[in-house]
Amino acid sequence: MAGYSRYLDLVRDLTEGKELIASGMRQETERCEAALQRAMEGATVALVSSGDPGVYGMAGLAIELAAARGWTVPIEVVPGVSAAQAAAARLGAPLALDYACISLSDLLVPWVTIRSRLAAVAAADLVVALYNPRSIRRVAQLEEAVAIFREHRPGATPVGIGTAIGTDDEKMCLTDLDHMLEQDVNMRTVVIIGNTTSRCLGPWFVTPRGYVVKGRE
Repeated sequence: MAGYSRYLDLVRDLTEGKELIASGMRQETERCEAALQRAMEGATVALVSSGDPGVYGMAGLAIELAAARGWTVPIEVVPGVSAAQAAAARLGAPLALDYACISLSDLLVPWVTIRSRLAAVAAADLVVALYNPRSIRRVAQLEEAVAIFREHRPGATPVGIGTAIGTDDEKMCLTDLDHMLEQDVNMRTVVIIGNTTSRCLGPWFVTPRGYVVKGRE
């Protein structure tokens, strides 16, 4: 099995007795290449990602690397549950209508590109799930993202914040645009910002699809 050390630790009940290819953050290419090389040698290799491997995971890189090297190793992408979906399930149904996922990490994508995507999504009134929203060194990006959405949505717009979802460290918070920057947000967090129709129904964060829902007569 190959993967980021933290992710392999999360599935340690499945790794016992298996060869492990583990590495740290920002070593994705080396880790992925090592996994492909073992597969080329005849091993059956599981390349572990958090969430869904095709959503900010290793599936794309594995396919790209195999093509670039001319390796014909068979690849199977096994679907998982991405952080946005996991957070949405905890919060209610904030992704019930059209939505977008945007990573605020500018390690691989220039911030000017990310900013233009944020502006387009905000103007289009799409619900958005923000991945990699804040780190110790990256604070201004989330602040700028909130400012962009405040130009198009009221401060009372619901915002759901989920951290370390599905682990013992899980934390969930339901707040709004005006107060979300006061919350604890880090690299293990996904932030879901509602659109102009999103609302809180008791403890639930919901984005209506447009069905006609009548109350009691």
